[in-house]
Amino acid sequence: MTSDISGIDPSVPPSGNGCAECDEAGGWWFHLRRCAQCGHVGCCDSSPAKHATAHHEATGHPVMRSFEPGEQWFWNFATQEMYEAGPELAPPVSHPADQPSPGPAGRVPADWARTLRG
Repeated sequence: MTSDISGIDPSVPPSGNGCAECDEAGGWWFHLRRCAQCGHVGCCDSSPAKHATAHHEATGHPVMRSFEPGEQWFWNFATQEMYEAGPELAPPVSHPADQPSPGPAGRVPADWARTLRG
């Protein structure tokens, strides 16, 4: 994957350290994904609300990147392809390493593993 792929703007920073919609609603997430076009951070499809996919569906932005520490993979919704790596995006490239997954701390239910979506 190269930086000239449609739907990627390497200069845009992430929208925050957590899922924007979950933070607004007081929800929680399993893992985080970052829109490679606008920087929106949303929760993954295993999370209760699936906000990263909802962002793609609402905006048409085709590419997201993992927002987990140590992960560099991208997912292209348009082609249904995963890429092990891609262009370097504006920092930070993940949520803070001390932020738990699932997260955020204090909002994750004790039975969180039973509520994961597959």
